[in-house]
Amino acid sequence: MNKHTQGIGMTSQRTRDRLIERLRHKGIQNHDVLEAMRLLPRHLFVDEALASRAYEDDALPIGHKQTISQPYIVARMTEALLAGDAPKKVLEIGTGSGYQAALLAQLVEQVYTLERIKPLYLQTKKRLASLNLRNVRCKLSDGTWGWEGYAPYDAIIVTCAAPEIPTSLIEQLTLGGCLIIPVGAADAAQQLLTLKRTQQGVTKEKLEDVLFVPLVRD
Repeated sequence: MNKHTQGIGMTSQRTRDRLIERLRHKGIQNHDVLEAMRLLPRHLFVDEALASRAYEDDALPIGHKQTISQPYIVARMTEALLAGDAPKKVLEIGTGSGYQAALLAQLVEQVYTLERIKPLYLQTKKRLASLNLRNVRCKLSDGTWGWEGYAPYDAIIVTCAAPEIPTSLIEQLTLGGCLIIPVGAADAAQQLLTLKRTQQGVTKEKLEDVLFVPLVRD
């Protein structure tokens, strides 16, 4: 691991460890999630000018009116995704900077991720390749339709707010699979939900109130 990956000063391992302690104090309990976040260099997923803020518990801009999510929300969503039977194959809607996909790559066997903004897609695909994440497959696509070619998925995670739950994503879940998704308008209250596909239908649980950039259809 080179110095750029290891970080110095405000991007050092000590700074990362402080963030993990804050997440623990805020209620994140999954050891595997916390350890993966402790080791993953978040400063590599933001603009160099913002690197000194990478380990604050805040969302940060990544261009194209998109953000890298607040670490607490990333941890909360990932912890929810891993609850119960550990998923092996996960679909992410909204690759963004690639941070969530890179985190999942440490925790599940295979990650499929979709991004509709071409400059972000190209930049992030290169970034993930540079980190040698061989179990992440990226595609430039409208995420509202999912990725049918590799369905079904044990879990699907959506990193942007949908005005309503896309039925296409529910249909691409395995029986017992879960969908983690923020739902609500961009300028109104949003709820982070966990939906589970069962033999009887779909169960729904609210995790908490959130604020995400909107899921946009092409």
